[in-house]
Amino acid sequence: MFLAVFIPGFDVMSTAALLQDGDPDKLARHNARCLSLALALGGANSTINFALDGILGSQLAPSRELTTLPITAFVVGSLATAIPASLLMARIGRKPGFLLGGVIGMTGGLVAAAGVIASSFWLFCLGTFLAGSYLSWTQFFRFAAADTATPAFRPKAISWVLAGGLAAAFIGPQIVINAKDALPGLTYVGPYIGSTLVILLSMGFIALTRWPKMDTSSREATISRPLSEIIRQPRFVVAVAIGMLSYAAMNLVMTAAPVAMVVQCGYSITDSTLGIQWHVVAMYAPSFFTGSLIARYGKIKVMSAGLVLLGLCVVVGYAGYSVAHFWAALVLLGLGWNLAYVSATALVADCHHPAERGKVQGLNDFLVFGLVSLASLASGILQNYGGWHAVLSALVPMLGLAVIALVILLTSQRRLARAG
Repeated sequence: MFLAVFIPGFDVMSTAALLQDGDPDKLARHNARCLSLALALGGANSTINFALDGILGSQLAPSRELTTLPITAFVVGSLATAIPASLLMARIGRKPGFLLGGVIGMTGGLVAAAGVIASSFWLFCLGTFLAGSYLSWTQFFRFAAADTATPAFRPKAISWVLAGGLAAAFIGPQIVINAKDALPGLTYVGPYIGSTLVILLSMGFIALTRWPKMDTSSREATISRPLSEIIRQPRFVVAVAIGMLSYAAMNLVMTAAPVAMVVQCGYSITDSTLGIQWHVVAMYAPSFFTGSLIARYGKIKVMSAGLVLLGLCVVVGYAGYSVAHFWAALVLLGLGWNLAYVSATALVADCHHPAERGKVQGLNDFLVFGLVSLASLASGILQNYGGWHAVLSALVPMLGLAVIALVILLTSQRRLARAG
Protein backbone atom coordinates (compact mmCIF):
# COMPACT_ATOMS: atom_id res chain seq x y z
CA MET A 1 0.00 0.00 0.00
CA PHE A 2 1.31 3.50 -0.85
CA LEU A 3 1.13 4.58 2.82
CA ALA A 4 3.87 2.08 3.68
CA VAL A 5 6.10 3.81 1.12
CA PHE A 6 5.44 7.46 1.92
CA ILE A 7 4.95 7.23 5.72
CA PRO A 8 8.06 5.88 7.50
CA GLY A 9 7.23 2.99 9.81
CA PHE A 10 3.66 2.68 8.58
CA ASP A 11 2.66 -1.00 8.65
CA VAL A 12 -0.32 -2.74 7.06
CA MET A 13 0.26 -6.14 8.68
CA SER A 14 -2.63 -8.00 10.27
CA THR A 15 -3.36 -7.68 13.98
CA ALA A 16 -1.95 -11.16 14.64
CA ALA A 17 1.25 -10.42 12.71
CA LEU A 18 1.75 -7.15 14.56
CA LEU A 19 1.29 -8.89 17.90
CA GLN A 20 3.60 -11.80 17.04
CA ASP A 21 6.41 -9.61 15.73
CA GLY A 22 8.27 -9.69 19.06
CA ASP A 23 8.15 -5.92 19.58
CA PRO A 24 5.63 -5.29 22.40
CA ASP A 25 4.79 -1.83 21.05
CA LYS A 26 4.66 -2.50 17.30
CA LEU A 27 0.85 -2.67 17.30
CA ALA A 28 0.67 0.45 19.50
CA ARG A 29 2.91 2.36 17.10
CA HIS A 30 0.83 1.27 14.11
CA ASN A 31 -2.41 2.39 15.78
CA ALA A 32 -0.85 5.63 17.00
CA ARG A 33 0.23 6.50 13.44
CA CYS A 34 -3.22 5.70 12.02
CA LEU A 35 -4.96 7.69 14.74
CA SER A 36 -2.56 10.59 14.30
CA LEU A 37 -3.36 10.76 10.59
CA ALA A 38 -7.08 10.45 11.36
CA LEU A 39 -6.82 13.36 13.80
CA ALA A 40 -4.85 15.40 11.26
CA LEU A 41 -7.89 15.29 8.98
CA GLY A 42 -10.81 14.96 11.38
CA GLY A 43 -9.34 17.57 13.71
CA ALA A 44 -9.85 20.18 10.99
CA ASN A 45 -13.56 19.96 11.85
CA SER A 46 -12.87 21.51 15.26
CA THR A 47 -10.62 24.23 13.83
CA ILE A 48 -13.30 25.21 11.31
CA ASN A 49 -15.95 25.42 14.01
CA PHE A 50 -13.79 27.38 16.43
CA ALA A 51 -12.82 29.83 13.70
CA LEU A 52 -16.34 30.49 12.40
CA ASP A 53 -19.04 29.51 14.91
CA GLY A 54 -18.70 32.61 17.07
CA ILE A 55 -18.62 34.95 14.09
CA LEU A 56 -21.64 33.33 12.45
CA GLY A 57 -23.32 33.31 15.84
CA SER A 58 -22.94 37.09 15.99
CA GLN A 59 -24.67 37.33 12.58
CA LEU A 60 -27.46 34.79 13.11
CA ALA A 61 -28.22 35.01 16.84
CA PRO A 62 -31.50 36.70 17.85
CA SER A 63 -29.64 38.50 20.67
CA ARG A 64 -25.99 39.29 21.31
CA GLU A 65 -26.00 37.22 24.52
CA LEU A 66 -26.37 34.14 22.31
CA THR A 67 -23.39 35.00 20.08
CA THR A 68 -21.26 32.10 21.32
CA LEU A 69 -24.16 29.64 21.70
CA PRO A 70 -23.11 27.77 18.51
CA ILE A 71 -19.70 27.08 20.07
CA THR A 72 -21.38 26.20 23.36
CA ALA A 73 -23.59 23.76 21.44
CA PHE A 74 -20.41 22.34 19.91
CA VAL A 75 -18.92 21.76 23.35
CA VAL A 76 -22.19 20.46 24.82
CA GLY A 77 -22.32 17.97 21.95
CA SER A 78 -18.95 16.67 23.14
CA LEU A 79 -20.18 16.58 26.72
CA ALA A 80 -23.38 14.70 25.85
CA THR A 81 -21.47 12.10 23.84
CA ALA A 82 -18.51 11.41 26.12
CA ILE A 83 -19.97 8.71 28.38
CA PRO A 84 -22.24 7.01 25.78
CA ALA A 85 -19.36 6.90 23.27
CA SER A 86 -16.94 5.41 25.78
CA LEU A 87 -19.41 2.76 26.98
CA LEU A 88 -20.47 1.91 23.44
CA MET A 89 -16.85 1.39 22.35
CA ALA A 90 -16.35 -0.87 25.36
CA ARG A 91 -19.07 -3.09 23.84
CA ILE A 92 -18.55 -2.84 20.07
CA GLY A 93 -14.85 -1.90 19.88
CA ARG A 94 -12.80 1.14 18.96
CA LYS A 95 -12.98 0.89 15.16
CA PRO A 96 -16.80 0.60 14.78
CA GLY A 97 -17.24 3.35 17.36
CA PHE A 98 -14.89 5.77 15.64
CA LEU A 99 -16.51 5.10 12.26
CA LEU A 100 -19.94 5.82 13.76
CA GLY A 101 -18.54 9.05 15.17
CA GLY A 102 -17.35 9.99 11.68
CA VAL A 103 -20.86 9.57 10.27
CA ILE A 104 -22.20 11.84 13.02
CA GLY A 105 -19.53 14.44 12.26
CA MET A 106 -20.32 14.47 8.55
CA THR A 107 -24.00 14.91 9.34
CA GLY A 108 -23.13 17.84 11.60
CA GLY A 109 -21.20 19.61 8.85
CA LEU A 110 -24.09 19.27 6.41
CA VAL A 111 -26.69 20.43 8.96
CA ALA A 112 -24.56 23.46 9.90
CA ALA A 113 -24.21 24.34 6.23
CA ALA A 114 -27.99 24.09 5.83
CA GLY A 115 -28.42 26.41 8.83
CA VAL A 116 -26.19 29.04 7.23
CA ILE A 117 -28.02 28.74 3.89
CA ALA A 118 -31.40 29.10 5.60
CA SER A 119 -30.15 31.83 8.00
CA SER A 120 -31.53 29.60 10.78
CA PHE A 121 -29.67 30.15 14.03
CA TRP A 122 -31.17 27.09 15.72
CA LEU A 123 -30.52 24.75 12.78
CA PHE A 124 -26.95 26.03 12.72
CA CYS A 125 -26.65 25.28 16.45
CA LEU A 126 -27.94 21.73 15.84
CA GLY A 127 -25.21 21.27 13.24
CA THR A 128 -22.51 22.50 15.61
CA PHE A 129 -23.92 20.22 18.34
CA LEU A 130 -23.45 17.20 16.05
CA ALA A 131 -20.00 18.45 15.03
CA GLY A 132 -19.15 18.66 18.73
CA SER A 133 -20.36 15.11 19.20
CA TYR A 134 -17.80 14.08 16.62
CA LEU A 135 -15.14 15.94 18.60
CA SER A 136 -15.93 13.69 21.56
CA TRP A 137 -15.20 10.59 19.48
CA THR A 138 -11.89 12.05 18.29
CA GLN A 139 -10.95 12.87 21.88
CA PHE A 140 -10.87 9.11 22.54
CA PHE A 141 -8.15 8.69 19.91
CA ARG A 142 -5.58 9.54 22.58
CA PHE A 143 -6.90 6.91 25.00
CA ALA A 144 -7.21 4.36 22.20
CA ALA A 145 -3.53 4.85 21.37
CA ALA A 146 -2.68 3.96 24.96
CA ASP A 147 -4.81 0.80 24.94
CA THR A 148 -2.20 -1.40 23.26
CA ALA A 149 0.91 0.42 24.51
CA THR A 150 3.26 -0.65 27.26
CA PRO A 151 3.40 1.72 30.27
CA ALA A 152 6.76 3.05 29.06
CA PHE A 153 5.47 3.87 25.58
CA ARG A 154 2.04 5.13 26.67
CA PRO A 155 2.88 8.88 27.03
CA LYS A 156 4.60 8.83 23.62
CA ALA A 157 1.62 7.07 22.02
CA ILE A 158 -0.69 9.78 23.35
CA SER A 159 1.68 12.50 22.13
CA TRP A 160 1.97 10.94 18.68
CA VAL A 161 -1.79 11.01 18.27
CA LEU A 162 -2.13 14.60 19.43
CA ALA A 163 0.68 15.56 17.04
CA GLY A 164 -1.79 14.87 14.26
CA GLY A 165 -3.61 17.98 15.36
CA LEU A 166 -0.67 19.99 14.01
CA ALA A 167 -1.73 19.21 10.45
CA ALA A 168 -5.33 20.01 11.39
CA ALA A 169 -4.10 23.43 12.50
CA PHE A 170 -3.24 24.20 8.88
CA ILE A 171 -5.91 22.20 7.09
CA GLY A 172 -8.86 23.74 8.96
CA PRO A 173 -7.94 27.42 8.56
CA GLN A 174 -7.02 26.92 4.93
CA ILE A 175 -10.43 25.39 4.31
CA VAL A 176 -12.01 28.44 5.99
CA ILE A 177 -9.93 30.96 4.02
CA ASN A 178 -10.22 29.27 0.63
CA ALA A 179 -13.76 27.87 0.84
CA LYS A 180 -15.64 30.69 2.59
CA ASP A 181 -16.57 32.27 -0.77
CA ALA A 182 -16.46 29.08 -2.84
CA LEU A 183 -20.24 29.02 -3.32
CA PRO A 184 -21.52 32.27 -4.88
CA GLY A 185 -23.97 34.05 -2.59
CA LEU A 186 -23.45 31.48 0.18
CA THR A 187 -20.60 32.89 2.27
CA TYR A 188 -19.22 30.51 4.91
CA VAL A 189 -21.19 27.48 3.64
CA GLY A 190 -18.13 26.04 1.89
CA PRO A 191 -16.04 25.42 5.04
CA TYR A 192 -18.78 23.32 6.66
CA ILE A 193 -19.13 21.20 3.54
CA GLY A 194 -15.35 20.94 3.49
CA SER A 195 -15.43 19.59 7.04
CA THR A 196 -17.55 16.64 5.90
CA LEU A 197 -14.97 15.75 3.25
CA VAL A 198 -11.99 15.73 5.62
CA ILE A 199 -13.95 13.62 8.13
CA LEU A 200 -14.65 11.10 5.36
CA LEU A 201 -10.93 10.91 4.57
CA SER A 202 -10.20 10.54 8.29
CA MET A 203 -12.44 7.50 8.45
CA GLY A 204 -10.17 5.80 5.91
CA PHE A 205 -7.31 5.82 8.43
CA ILE A 206 -9.59 4.60 11.20
CA ALA A 207 -10.37 1.60 8.99
CA LEU A 208 -6.65 0.75 8.99
CA THR A 209 -6.35 0.46 12.79
CA ARG A 210 -5.93 -3.00 14.33
CA TRP A 211 -7.46 -3.98 17.67
CA PRO A 212 -6.87 -7.31 19.40
CA LYS A 213 -9.48 -8.94 21.57
CA MET A 214 -8.97 -8.12 25.23
CA ASP A 215 -6.71 -10.63 26.95
CA THR A 216 -8.76 -11.99 29.87
CA SER A 217 -6.12 -14.50 30.95
CA SER A 218 -4.44 -12.12 33.40
CA ARG A 219 -5.87 -10.93 36.65
CA GLU A 220 -5.29 -7.25 35.77
CA ALA A 221 -7.33 -7.57 32.57
CA THR A 222 -10.42 -8.66 34.50
CA ILE A 223 -10.22 -6.31 37.51
CA SER A 224 -13.08 -3.84 37.55
CA ARG A 225 -13.34 -1.79 40.71
CA PRO A 226 -16.37 0.31 41.58
CA LEU A 227 -16.15 3.82 40.16
CA SER A 228 -16.46 5.20 43.70
CA GLU A 229 -13.18 3.48 44.56
CA ILE A 230 -11.35 4.69 41.47
CA ILE A 231 -12.29 8.33 41.93
CA ARG A 232 -10.95 8.34 45.49
CA GLN A 233 -7.39 8.05 44.18
CA PRO A 234 -5.67 11.44 44.73
CA ARG A 235 -3.81 11.18 41.43
CA PHE A 236 -7.06 10.50 39.55
CA VAL A 237 -8.74 13.52 41.15
CA VAL A 238 -5.81 15.77 40.26
CA ALA A 239 -5.48 14.38 36.73
CA VAL A 240 -9.15 15.04 36.01
CA ALA A 241 -9.02 18.46 37.69
CA ILE A 242 -6.01 19.59 35.64
CA GLY A 243 -7.58 18.23 32.48
CA MET A 244 -10.81 20.07 33.21
CA LEU A 245 -9.23 23.37 34.15
CA SER A 246 -6.60 23.47 31.38
CA TYR A 247 -9.13 22.60 28.67
CA ALA A 248 -11.76 25.00 30.02
CA ALA A 249 -9.22 27.83 30.27
CA MET A 250 -8.08 27.18 26.71
CA ASN A 251 -11.63 27.05 25.38
CA LEU A 252 -12.68 30.19 27.25
CA VAL A 253 -9.99 32.29 25.57
CA MET A 254 -10.05 30.60 22.17
CA THR A 255 -13.83 31.00 21.88
CA ALA A 256 -13.68 34.71 22.62
CA ALA A 257 -10.57 35.51 20.57
CA PRO A 258 -12.19 35.65 17.07
CA VAL A 259 -15.06 37.79 18.40
CA ALA A 260 -12.63 40.07 20.24
CA MET A 261 -10.45 40.50 17.16
CA VAL A 262 -13.21 40.98 14.57
CA VAL A 263 -16.09 42.57 16.51
CA GLN A 264 -14.30 44.41 19.33
CA CYS A 265 -11.10 45.46 17.56
CA GLY A 266 -12.16 45.51 13.91
CA TYR A 267 -9.54 43.13 12.53
CA SER A 268 -10.29 40.95 9.49
CA ILE A 269 -11.57 37.39 9.37
CA THR A 270 -8.20 36.38 7.93
CA ASP A 271 -6.39 37.89 10.93
CA SER A 272 -8.58 36.05 13.40
CA THR A 273 -8.49 32.77 11.44
CA LEU A 274 -4.69 32.86 11.24
CA GLY A 275 -4.61 33.57 14.97
CA ILE A 276 -6.63 30.41 15.57
CA GLN A 277 -4.36 28.54 13.17
CA TRP A 278 -1.21 29.41 15.10
CA HIS A 279 -3.00 28.71 18.35
CA VAL A 280 -3.85 25.19 17.16
CA VAL A 281 -0.28 24.74 15.89
CA ALA A 282 0.89 25.58 19.40
CA MET A 283 -1.66 23.14 20.84
CA TYR A 284 -0.30 20.19 18.89
CA ALA A 285 3.28 20.90 17.76
CA PRO A 286 4.75 20.14 21.23
CA SER A 287 3.21 16.66 21.00
CA PHE A 288 6.28 15.54 19.04
CA PHE A 289 8.29 15.81 22.24
CA THR A 290 5.80 16.08 25.14
CA GLY A 291 5.91 12.31 25.68
CA SER A 292 9.70 12.44 25.94
CA LEU A 293 9.50 15.37 28.38
CA ILE A 294 7.09 13.40 30.55
CA ALA A 295 9.36 10.35 30.46
CA ARG A 296 12.34 12.48 31.49
CA TYR A 297 10.86 14.94 34.00
CA GLY A 298 7.62 13.31 35.11
CA LYS A 299 3.96 14.22 34.68
CA ILE A 300 3.77 16.69 37.58
CA LYS A 301 6.65 18.88 36.39
CA VAL A 302 5.35 18.98 32.82
CA MET A 303 1.85 19.84 34.09
CA SER A 304 3.33 22.66 36.15
CA ALA A 305 5.16 24.05 33.11
CA GLY A 306 1.86 24.03 31.22
CA LEU A 307 0.14 26.04 33.92
CA VAL A 308 2.98 28.61 33.89
CA LEU A 309 2.51 29.09 30.14
CA LEU A 310 -1.24 29.54 30.58
CA GLY A 311 -0.45 32.24 33.12
CA LEU A 312 1.85 33.97 30.63
CA CYS A 313 -1.04 33.98 28.14
CA VAL A 314 -2.96 36.22 30.55
CA VAL A 315 0.02 38.57 30.96
CA VAL A 316 0.58 38.95 27.21
CA GLY A 317 -3.13 39.35 26.51
CA TYR A 318 -3.33 42.20 29.00
CA ALA A 319 -0.31 43.92 27.45
CA GLY A 320 -2.10 45.18 24.33
CA TYR A 321 -4.73 44.83 21.60
CA SER A 322 -2.49 44.53 18.54
CA VAL A 323 -2.70 41.50 16.24
CA ALA A 324 0.71 40.46 17.58
CA HIS A 325 -0.59 40.51 21.18
CA PHE A 326 -3.60 38.39 20.24
CA TRP A 327 -1.50 35.89 18.32
CA ALA A 328 1.20 35.65 21.02
CA ALA A 329 -1.43 35.10 23.73
CA LEU A 330 -3.09 32.40 21.63
CA VAL A 331 0.23 30.65 21.02
CA LEU A 332 1.04 30.61 24.74
CA LEU A 333 -2.47 29.35 25.40
CA GLY A 334 -1.94 26.43 23.02
CA LEU A 335 1.49 25.53 24.40
CA GLY A 336 0.22 25.58 27.98
CA TRP A 337 -2.80 23.46 27.10
CA ASN A 338 -0.64 20.81 25.45
CA LEU A 339 1.75 20.30 28.35
CA ALA A 340 -1.00 20.31 30.98
CA TYR A 341 -3.52 18.24 29.04
CA VAL A 342 -1.18 15.52 27.72
CA SER A 343 0.25 15.06 31.22
CA ALA A 344 -3.23 14.87 32.72
CA THR A 345 -4.32 12.33 30.10
CA ALA A 346 -1.26 10.15 30.78
CA LEU A 347 -1.98 10.31 34.51
CA VAL A 348 -5.61 9.27 33.99
CA ALA A 349 -4.40 6.30 31.90
CA ASP A 350 -2.28 5.20 34.88
CA CYS A 351 -5.30 5.14 37.20
CA HIS A 352 -7.36 2.31 35.73
CA HIS A 353 -7.14 -1.33 34.65
CA PRO A 354 -8.05 -2.45 31.11
CA ALA A 355 -11.56 -3.59 32.10
CA GLU A 356 -12.23 -0.16 33.63
CA ARG A 357 -11.39 1.89 30.53
CA GLY A 358 -14.93 2.54 29.36
CA LYS A 359 -16.34 4.00 32.55
CA VAL A 360 -13.17 5.84 33.65
CA GLN A 361 -12.40 7.47 30.31
CA GLY A 362 -16.08 8.31 29.78
CA LEU A 363 -16.32 9.94 33.21
CA ASN A 364 -13.10 11.88 32.61
CA ASP A 365 -14.25 13.35 29.31
CA PHE A 366 -17.75 14.01 30.64
CA LEU A 367 -16.30 16.09 33.47
CA VAL A 368 -13.79 17.81 31.19
CA PHE A 369 -16.37 18.84 28.61
CA GLY A 370 -18.90 19.70 31.30
CA LEU A 371 -16.63 22.46 32.52
CA VAL A 372 -15.58 23.36 28.98
CA SER A 373 -19.23 23.86 27.97
CA LEU A 374 -19.73 26.26 30.90
CA ALA A 375 -16.53 28.08 29.96
CA SER A 376 -17.70 28.38 26.36
CA LEU A 377 -21.01 29.92 27.39
CA ALA A 378 -19.32 32.20 29.91
CA SER A 379 -16.89 33.31 27.22
CA GLY A 380 -19.64 34.95 25.18
CA ILE A 381 -21.11 36.69 28.21
CA LEU A 382 -17.74 37.95 29.42
CA GLN A 383 -16.70 39.11 25.94
CA ASN A 384 -19.98 40.92 25.28
CA TYR A 385 -20.18 42.70 28.63
CA GLY A 386 -16.56 43.01 29.74
CA GLY A 387 -14.44 42.65 26.64
CA TRP A 388 -11.22 40.78 26.03
CA HIS A 389 -9.63 41.63 29.37
CA ALA A 390 -12.63 40.27 31.26
CA VAL A 391 -12.16 36.94 29.48
CA LEU A 392 -8.47 36.85 30.39
CA SER A 393 -9.23 37.72 34.02
CA ALA A 394 -11.45 34.65 34.31
CA LEU A 395 -8.37 32.47 33.80
CA VAL A 396 -6.75 33.61 37.04
CA PRO A 397 -9.03 31.73 39.51
CA MET A 398 -9.04 28.68 37.23
CA LEU A 399 -5.25 28.52 37.24
CA GLY A 400 -5.27 29.09 40.99
CA LEU A 401 -7.46 26.01 41.48
CA ALA A 402 -5.15 23.98 39.25
CA VAL A 403 -2.12 24.96 41.33
CA ILE A 404 -3.96 24.01 44.52
CA ALA A 405 -4.78 20.58 43.02
CA LEU A 406 -1.11 20.00 42.21
CA VAL A 407 -0.02 21.01 45.71
CA ILE A 408 -2.53 18.57 47.21
CA LEU A 409 -1.18 15.73 45.06
CA LEU A 410 2.45 16.48 45.91
CA THR A 411 1.58 16.64 49.62
CA SER A 412 -0.22 13.29 49.37
CA GLN A 413 2.71 11.68 47.57
CA ARG A 414 5.20 12.91 50.17
CA ARG A 415 2.99 11.63 52.98
CA LEU A 416 2.83 8.20 51.35
CA ALA A 417 6.60 8.21 50.78
CA ARG A 418 7.21 8.89 54.49
CA ALA A 419 4.74 6.19 55.50
CA GLY A 420 6.38 3.71 53.09
